[in-house]
Amino acid sequence: MVRRTRIEMEETRAALIAMARKVFSERGYADTSMDDLTAQAGFTRGALYHHFGDKKGLLAAVVAQIDHEMDQRLDMISEQAKDIWSGFSQRCHTYLDMAIESEYQRIVLRDARAVLGSASIDSQQHCIDSMQRQIAQLIQQGIIEQADPQALACLIYGSLAEAAFWIADGEDHNQRLKSGRTALNLLLRGLLIKVDQ
Repeated sequence: MVRRTRIEMEETRAALIAMARKVFSERGYADTSMDDLTAQAGFTRGALYHHFGDKKGLLAAVVAQIDHEMDQRLDMISEQAKDIWSGFSQRCHTYLDMAIESEYQRIVLRDARAVLGSASIDSQQHCIDSMQRQIAQLIQQGIIEQADPQALACLIYGSLAEAAFWIADGEDHNQRLKSGRTALNLLLRGLLIKVDQ
C-alpha cells in the first residue's frame, strides 16, 4: 500500500470541499449523492469518509470555508472604511446583502441551518467576536451609547442572522432585502449617542 504525503492529503481534502461546494450550491445538500460527488472529484467514497467522517462532516467543512471567506470580506470592509462607524454599518449591511447570494443562501442559510442546526451558528463565533471588538471601540470613542459590548454584539448579530434567514427563505428576496436594510438603518441609528441640539 502506497502512503500518501501530507500535501496529497491536503490536496484531496481541498478538492472534495471545492466539489462539494459546487454541487451543494447547484443541487442542495439533500439532492447530492456522495457517489456522484466523489466521482466528479475523482476520488472514492473512502476518501470522503477519511477526511470528513460523513456527508454532514463535509457540509460542516464547506460552511467553515464559506464563513472564513465571509469573515475576510467583512474585515476588508472595516479596513477600507473612512471611519469605524462607517465600517461597522457597512459590515452589517453586507451581511444582509449576502443573504441573496445564491451560494451563501443555499448552503449556509438553508442547508446548514437544517442539517447542522445550532452548530452552523456556532461556527460564526468569529463574526460575533469581531463585532464585539468594534462595538467596544465605538463605545470608547463616544460614538454609541454605553452598553455591554458582548451583549450588544450577540443581539445585533442575532438580529442580522435571523433577518438573513428571513430574506433567504422568501420568494421575494430583493424586496425582503430592501425591507431588512431599512429596518437595519433604524436599529443602527438607535445605537448612536444623541447630541443635544
